[in-house]
Amino acid sequence: MPVLSINDLKKSFVTRVLFEGLSFEVGKNDHIGLIGVNGCGKTTLFRILEGAEPYDEGIVSIPRDTTIGTMDQSIEEENGTLYDYTVSVFGKLIAMEDELEKVNSRLEAGETDEKLIGRQHALYEQYEAMGGLTYRSRTRSTLLGLGFTEEELNKRIPLFSGGQKNKAQLARVLLSGSNLLLLDEPTNHLDISAIEWLEDYLTGYPGAFMVISHDRYFLDRVTNVTFEMKDQRLYVSKGNYSRHMELRSTARELEMRRYLRTRKEIARIEGMVEQQRRWGQAHNFITAASKQKAADRLKETLVEPERDPASIHFSFMAKEGGGNEAVVIKGLSKSFGQKEVFKNADLLVKKGEKVFILGDNGCGKTTLLNILAGRMRPTSGTAYLGAHTEAAYYEQTMTGLNPENTVLNEVWDKYFNTISHKDIRNALGAFLFRGDEVEKKISMLSGGEKARVQLLKLMLTKANLLLLDEPTNHLDIPSREALENALDEYNGTVIAVTHDRYLVNRLADRVIVMDGSGLTEYIGGYDDYLAARENARLSSEAKEPEKLSQNAADYKEMKALKSELARARNAASRAEKAVQETEAELERINAELASPAVASDYKKAGELSQKADELKKNAERFYTEWEAAEARLAELKNEKTEKE
Repeated sequence: MPVLSINDLKKSFVTRVLFEGLSFEVGKNDHIGLIGVNGCGKTTLFRILEGAEPYDEGIVSIPRDTTIGTMDQSIEEENGTLYDYTVSVFGKLIAMEDELEKVNSRLEAGETDEKLIGRQHALYEQYEAMGGLTYRSRTRSTLLGLGFTEEELNKRIPLFSGGQKNKAQLARVLLSGSNLLLLDEPTNHLDISAIEWLEDYLTGYPGAFMVISHDRYFLDRVTNVTFEMKDQRLYVSKGNYSRHMELRSTARELEMRRYLRTRKEIARIEGMVEQQRRWGQAHNFITAASKQKAADRLKETLVEPERDPASIHFSFMAKEGGGNEAVVIKGLSKSFGQKEVFKNADLLVKKGEKVFILGDNGCGKTTLLNILAGRMRPTSGTAYLGAHTEAAYYEQTMTGLNPENTVLNEVWDKYFNTISHKDIRNALGAFLFRGDEVEKKISMLSGGEKARVQLLKLMLTKANLLLLDEPTNHLDIPSREALENALDEYNGTVIAVTHDRYLVNRLADRVIVMDGSGLTEYIGGYDDYLAARENARLSSEAKEPEKLSQNAADYKEMKALKSELARARNAASRAEKAVQETEAELERINAELASPAVASDYKKAGELSQKADELKKNAERFYTEWEAAEARLAELKNEKTEKE
């Protein structure tokens, strides 16, 4: 049974039909990627499914046992810590803990009501079945996996940025236990490490989810069904993004052939109609009318194949000149006050190379680009551009755009001395700013529209070094592909910071991984980097025994110590378990002794009392063994630490 069914859904805004005739089902294990150009209605569809947006026509069927988890609930009013906000998604378990604590307190106070004991037992079983023993550790591991630090777990929500608040919402959704997740751009604000963690999480997710994303690498990894919203319709494919594109390409080709064949047949029939009419006999007019009806029937079935949506078309052309060494970095470091962002950065980028810098958020990637762009000075070391190298900088924050300017003035003010008004308007048209849209204020533009303005300004510089900071942020898939094509044809040098692994795979000559200790180079694209990283890990594991064999005596001694340490751990674990089991049995007997039925049965009460005395003695013995085992374990751990 599907977890969601949609039939003939339609949504309009004033005179514009956003989509119509949408029909689909979501199976309980479907992992669906929802793609389409910006503005096609993806987020609106999610809001309809959440019940936050009305629709014009159709049926939305959500079974009673379907629980939908979404990311768009506001947390602006939250004032607690990050951990408390996230763990509160387990409200039922927290309430059960409170009730268990009250029940236990009453029992410890001497109450002997059988119903109370039964309630305690039922509560604990339900608590354990719902994941009560692990929900706090799962909350912590999810937050850490998404890139938060241990220190940030106790930081108050108002002190986080908007992007971090979105990550907190994502953590709550993932932990919500919903059997249908609606995730709108979940990889926004995540670095590559966090995206990889999220991919692993979603790949093994036991329920269904629909995810809106422009991250093609991410979609390929986590989805098994693809929905594409296009021209007010929905196209569905079994498979991930890449498979969907293959299938859609084949379908478009078949549709075009069918369309052209039908048009050719209509033209042939109408040619016969015209011929019959020219002959002018009565029977010719009858034949012409019959043939025309056949042509009209074909026209009714004639559907023009979908056209590709408007996308930006542009190219970057570098000025001639520039030395063989485009960028040189030696011993570079940068600190802000007492905080060191990075150090020991060394890099040589040759003319014409395309180099992509990867690294976790906060490692200094944007800072490095700012130093290369001359916007910031390093703390130590040197960084300089080669002879006749001119750089143009694309900043992800887009603070260089004047919010009070119109789109036209933003470009015209910079290039009026070198480019004609007509050519600037033509360039804006190529970037999808047509007609009155060129008069829109920058402050009124969407993130994608601002990105297009900044890309246009970058293109017009004709710089021979492009410094790009997250250039695909805010762009839909067609616009990303247009940017890739332009950068692929660009004859200058590119240094780019990005989390777009699809872009890196297609264009990179080298991948540079940045961390606090410096830069590490890998030849090729992102998949080449992953392969090299895995080979390095396997090589390191293979060398470990060789290192140990260099001193056989030390190796044997360490091995023996590890074995004894393992035995000590097992002994401590067995003793702890024995204590817990004994105390549990003793608690059960004491509860039984407290019941009115046993209290009136002297023989039964005597047997239970004798058994309770034996258990107390055993508990004392097990405690002694446990303490001894823990002491020995601590001693061995210290010995192992000293030898290492």
